[in-house]
Amino acid sequence: MLRPLREAGSFLRLNWDFIESDFVTFAVPNTAFGVFSAFAASILVKDPFSTAPSAAQILQRLPWILAFNIGNLLVFDLANQRSPRSVAEDRINKPWRPIPQGKITTDQTRRLMLVVIPAVLALNYALGAWRQGVFIHILTWLYNDLGGGDEAFVREMIIAVAYGFFNSGSLTVAVGPAYSLSLLGIVWTAIVSGVILTTMQVQDLKDQEGDRTRGRKTIALFLGERISRASIAFFVCFWSFVCEYFWGLGPLAFSVTAAAAAIVVMRVLFVRSPKGDARTWRLWCFWHASLYALPILIRRS
Repeated sequence: MLRPLREAGSFLRLNWDFIESDFVTFAVPNTAFGVFSAFAASILVKDPFSTAPSAAQILQRLPWILAFNIGNLLVFDLANQRSPRSVAEDRINKPWRPIPQGKITTDQTRRLMLVVIPAVLALNYALGAWRQGVFIHILTWLYNDLGGGDEAFVREMIIAVAYGFFNSGSLTVAVGPAYSLSLLGIVWTAIVSGVILTTMQVQDLKDQEGDRTRGRKTIALFLGERISRASIAFFVCFWSFVCEYFWGLGPLAFSVTAAAAAIVVMRVLFVRSPKGDARTWRLWCFWHASLYALPILIRRS
């Protein structure tokens, strides 16, 4: 009786080990986008609701929004962590991951994907976000199997487009597949992808040793760390003001995002160590997630 439970627990733990480092910094912000955007569905979704969904209705869908993000993130991480070059990189940057730890082999990971991918595709279909899910899996293939994640600028473009599909899929799950993004919703999703395209490189600052080992052409390694840090600082400021202007918010409503942006900029420019850069990356995640709450502020105003 207890053995099947222990085996199920070990299986879930193994899957968690694959996504653990990306859960708070990827799955949670994308889930937040879906929830916050659902609260502003009257301006971000076509054919606005005659009665806007209540907070209780949105929160009831929260587990499914999170499931959509976790499932598709798991597919990406399984594909990302199983290649020989990824294993070599993880032995330096992330030695706690399951393959470097010897919990599973690369071939066993491939076999696990044969089960996980159909299951996640079925989940996407059931949640009404199958279109976004298909494109996410195509981008996963481009990034990992075709090596797009190792090419300068291509890497950032794939991640930015993937974020767009994760975010729009999260909103679809939150409000239901019968509705689609309004023009304002499409523009807002594109702006968020622009944020990712130009500032996501902050995550690479902490991983330069491992990226150099595998030959990955991140912006920090391809153009140099000084240019990378300067561009991150510039675009964090740029997108903060663009978002403030786009939503027409006053200083008080924008204060939290502005403060987070200022902290990220100062740390990017003046804190230069792997541990410091890791903390800066987490603060960047908070900053860009705070942008997702802006439509609620304009809706309430």
